Amino acid sequence: MIVDDFRSDTVTRPGAGMRAAMAAAEVGDAVYDDCPTTRRLEAMSAERLGKEAALFFPTGTQANLAGLMAHCGRGDEYIVGQMAHTYRLEGGGAAVLGSIQPQPLPNEADGTIALDAIAGAIKPDDFHFARTRLLALENTFNGQVLPDAYLEAATGLARSRGLATHLDGARLMNAAVASGRDAAWIAAQFDTVSMCLSKGLGAPVGSVLVGPREFIETARRIRKMLGGGMRQTGVLAAAAIYAIERNIARLDEDHRRAAALSQLLMRYPELGAGSAHTNMVFMTPKALDTSAFAAFLRSRGIGVSGRYGTLRWVTHLDVDDAAVQRVGEACEHFFERQASPVTARAPAFGG
Repeated sequence: MIVDDFRSDTVTRPGAGMRAAMAAAEVGDAVYDDCPTTRRLEAMSAERLGKEAALFFPTGTQANLAGLMAHCGRGDEYIVGQMAHTYRLEGGGAAVLGSIQPQPLPNEADGTIALDAIAGAIKPDDFHFARTRLLALENTFNGQVLPDAYLEAATGLARSRGLATHLDGARLMNAAVASGRDAAWIAAQFDTVSMCLSKGLGAPVGSVLVGPREFIETARRIRKMLGGGMRQTGVLAAAAIYAIERNIARLDEDHRRAAALSQLLMRYPELGAGSAHTNMVFMTPKALDTSAFAAFLRSRGIGVSGRYGTLRWVTHLDVDDAAVQRVGEACEHFFERQASPVTARAPAFGG
């Protein structure tokens, strides 16, 4: 059984206060737009992100897809990073369900897309080509905050060429806390923004899509088409309101613990751990069986996610200092078991 779960910040569980808010929620039928708690969540989200309107979705994938489909028609194209979530990890929905052609471009090491690459990918007004309609960026990107100057330059370039802009802001609040920027400033660089409520903010379900009122009404129609029209969503919206009101300010705790975890893992060069920028640490083990290491951690109740030889650690509100310390103890014991002796290590985090 996993006790210390670093797989993702989606694994958080509602605490007593959030559950109480859910139990007390006033509800109505959200498809008829008469659920007062859901409407409060949407108004709160739009206000915090400086947009006219917002719409509650069951998932971030659906919020992003509805956003892409509201921006782009059948046969249109959107520019996106090769490693971006909307392109790589959302089942190809834009192409399959929206008939939107993705134009993926390489992501730089810091998560940005080179401005020259964006400019070069915008198609001329020629019937041989798909019409380039949208630039989609992601912030944070693998835990990294896109630089302020880049956001302004990339979205400015898109606007100068007649493109709309969308931000996959699944962890937008992590970016805001880490950069010291108001989330509304980041959102202001984009026409539309999706924000996940069930990642670092700790709600059990949901995302919001924010933007101009007319755009959100188009997205409402698309949400229904995609099967996202839900009924008494006030129970879920109450959890999201609780998360927004209480769990944004504490995100710096997650960032602090991720930094401590990164420093701990870096004591073992074999793990190939990188630095933490927000609440994520990535490591690519060198000359080490990644699966064996992950299995050893799991045997000690520590969960970590992995793909293609890289492991990802994510800190969140259900991870405390003691959990990070237990990772240090597990690493120490793992390397003690290796055939080649290792030199003495510094004490684990918290020791």
